[in-house]
Amino acid sequence: MDRLVVNYVSRERRAACIINGKVEKLFIDQPKQQSTVGNIYLGTVAKVMPGLNAAFVEIGEEQSGFLHRDKLASYAGSGEERQFKDKRSISSYVHQGEKILVQVEKEATGTKGPRLSGLIEFPGDSIIYLPEGRYVAVSKKIDHPAAREKWRQLGYLIKEEREGLIFRTSCENKQEHEIREELDKLRHDYNSLLRSAKALKKPGKVFEADSFVEDILEEMKKMAAGEVIVDDLNVKRMLQQKSSIPIHLYNGKENIFAAHKIEAEIEKALKRIVWIENGAYLIFDEAEALTVIDVNTGKYTGKHDRRETVLKTNEWAAEEAARQIRLRDIGGMILIDFIDMKEEGDRKQILSKMESALKKDERRTNLIGFTPLGILQLTRKKTKPAITESLTKRCQVCEGAGWVLSAETIAFRMERELWELRGREHEAVWVEASKEVGEVFSGENSIHKKRIEDSIGMKVIFTFREDCKPFYEIRQLGQAKDLKAKAGRG
Repeated sequence: MDRLVVNYVSRERRAACIINGKVEKLFIDQPKQQSTVGNIYLGTVAKVMPGLNAAFVEIGEEQSGFLHRDKLASYAGSGEERQFKDKRSISSYVHQGEKILVQVEKEATGTKGPRLSGLIEFPGDSIIYLPEGRYVAVSKKIDHPAAREKWRQLGYLIKEEREGLIFRTSCENKQEHEIREELDKLRHDYNSLLRSAKALKKPGKVFEADSFVEDILEEMKKMAAGEVIVDDLNVKRMLQQKSSIPIHLYNGKENIFAAHKIEAEIEKALKRIVWIENGAYLIFDEAEALTVIDVNTGKYTGKHDRRETVLKTNEWAAEEAARQIRLRDIGGMILIDFIDMKEEGDRKQILSKMESALKKDERRTNLIGFTPLGILQLTRKKTKPAITESLTKRCQVCEGAGWVLSAETIAFRMERELWELRGREHEAVWVEASKEVGEVFSGENSIHKKRIEDSIGMKVIFTFREDCKPFYEIRQLGQAKDLKAKAGRG
């Protein structure tokens, strides 16, 4: 039975979708990492870039947003034919210093600011209202062409010329008068938003979308059967008003995620190595531009021959890689280095397996295929940071590299720097270092330390300090007696 588990009582709100006993999707919302997608701002155009056909817009956040010409309401609302509009520069539609209403389409990631749209979307239960959209669209998940055409015709009938409407899948069970009432409410909400925007004197937020609750409601709409378990009574009541799916309140003492064995899946989604069946494993290396997934047989050897072992491992890896991509919410370019397959038929089989596994993903994916070197390429639409970016921070020791210089490297570097001190008129040099660096530098029975001291004409006095990585620091040159006293106090 499908199950949606919602952990709402703590400041970090979380939800997990469990299908056939496996966690297939995670939603995590931290106070400092709350999604800005869907938020609406009154912005000021800071810079117009004709070469990019785009503008940078200050919205009152740390980073300015990026707005393309084609996403401007003034561009969409122009009465000109598309072929003429496309020849015009963005400068024809917006100017520096202009105040405009914008909505976040894609989160800021790394050094890139958020991607914006001037075509505002107001989501309702059955329709999405676009005040400046000028078109009607119907969800492709409504199977029957006649039903889609019926809603499309209704949309053009009830909307004003400049407006746009998108009919969601949930409209299937609605009557025409209910759609009209919802549209009137969304128009009223939009006009209230315009009044709030006019009251602002500088760039700032005028509408904040609760993407976490919206994600839960969207997930519930997709559930043909199953149950929702939530640990907050108010949220339970709110969800019951919007869905007929059974919703249960969890009152246990143990955290709801721990009780349903979901905490372990979150930990797994943060690890670099993920073990799969029979001892095989995946290695995830995530960078800002792309993610590389390496497949290894590990302890799995198969029952017959190498080809069978490789194919079976790659099949498991394709299934788990697709699931981990969803759980980690990895976006952008993804490369999967499967174990090398000699037969073209085997590659096609893995490609088909991957294609099938990716169908479970609602985020738009593009399976490109294998490169001549046997690496599978795909892309996945990125709208917000991956879980690793949301829940972790760059290591202050290795600065995100995953590596630190060894004690040997640091000791040899110190030896070279001390060598440059030869000829100075000092008796000794005081060095603070980690113990392992001091041991490598000194060598067995301090043989290397004595050699260096003879070469530079100074005593080397150590103070050892524990640190999370190998290090050294030359503290002072001077008289041996004075430095020994200071080193003793250090």
